[in-house]
Amino acid sequence: MSGDGATRVALVGPAHPYKGGGARHTTELAHRLRALGHPTVVESWRAQYPAALYPGRQTIEDPEGEPYPDTRHELAWYRPDGWWRTGRMLAREADLVVLTLFSPVQVPAYLGVLAGVRSRRRAGARVVALCHNVLPHERRAVDASLVRALLRRVDGVVTHSPEQARLAGGLRGPGRGDAVVAPMPPHLPETGGAADPVPGERRHLLFLGIVRPYKGVDLLLRALAEGAPEDVTLTVAGEFWGGTGELAALAGELGIADRVRLRDGYVPADRLPELFAAADAVVLPYRTATATQNVWLAHEHGVPVVATRAGTLPDHVREGVDGLLCAPGDAADLARALKALYAPGEPERLRAGVRPVDPEPYWRAYTERLLGA
Repeated sequence: MSGDGATRVALVGPAHPYKGGGARHTTELAHRLRALGHPTVVESWRAQYPAALYPGRQTIEDPEGEPYPDTRHELAWYRPDGWWRTGRMLAREADLVVLTLFSPVQVPAYLGVLAGVRSRRRAGARVVALCHNVLPHERRAVDASLVRALLRRVDGVVTHSPEQARLAGGLRGPGRGDAVVAPMPPHLPETGGAADPVPGERRHLLFLGIVRPYKGVDLLLRALAEGAPEDVTLTVAGEFWGGTGELAALAGELGIADRVRLRDGYVPADRLPELFAAADAVVLPYRTATATQNVWLAHEHGVPVVATRAGTLPDHVREGVDGLLCAPGDAADLARALKALYAPGEPERLRAGVRPVDPEPYWRAYTERLLGA
């Protein structure tokens, strides 16, 4: 702690030019901590993942929010010597080092950073793992061993849901303290604001985000064929990690190929308003989930959400007010929800119930729990 009671914080995680929610979260957290009087630096990546492990586009040119000024980009997955040096430096600079964990691929580098911090232990820096995902939704055999090695060595663990906290506790083992649960706060991209609303139904649905099996887009196609009126169409917009071929073939088998647009590629923030303006609802058919910004992002643009009861999704959708909920992994129940969405007058009624989220209470609680972890 510095003399005035402030905590010097080092956040190790992605920041611009890396894209997506992880970079926005790290950046927003740094801004929030500094505004509270805690001197903060961001130790970001020069190269975060091997390209073979992240087939999508990793970086963007234009920032999707205000960049954080005290950001360095020294870490690289292929430079183990730099991991330890970074840890040594952060031990001198910080009272609290936060390792933001998105994937087990990061763990070897984080263990190197941790070793560097520990080598200067007299500096007294605490190290906390901030787990966006304790384990991946689609896991490899080595993932649990890697994450276990990290969680058993840090001073504290922060997760975004009780379910994730229990998972972290099991990996960490007894006698090391419980993981702190800090619900994910809003960190939305700057899109330029919602497009002017147009009265009436669009007869169109939107899925937005990286397309991976756990996101359940295949279930959405089946539900569209089974439960939505025949004139309702769908756009699936985002990076398709396995390509569009499998989902395009499924749409053809279901007889809905002419109703489905597969828009492969990262969607820049300034293109989001037009996608939301064209939709009656955003559909999040996740089989599993931890936390996502997409409910709040849709609501920020005045659009209701149809989501499964996976992870924290049901915490952000008010059933029958600004969206509808259904069972995860159940195409028939999702079809039921889509049919209910298109009951006469229902899209406009749900749209009228949408309210943008107030981020301040979330961030106040989040920063308090992180600093106390």
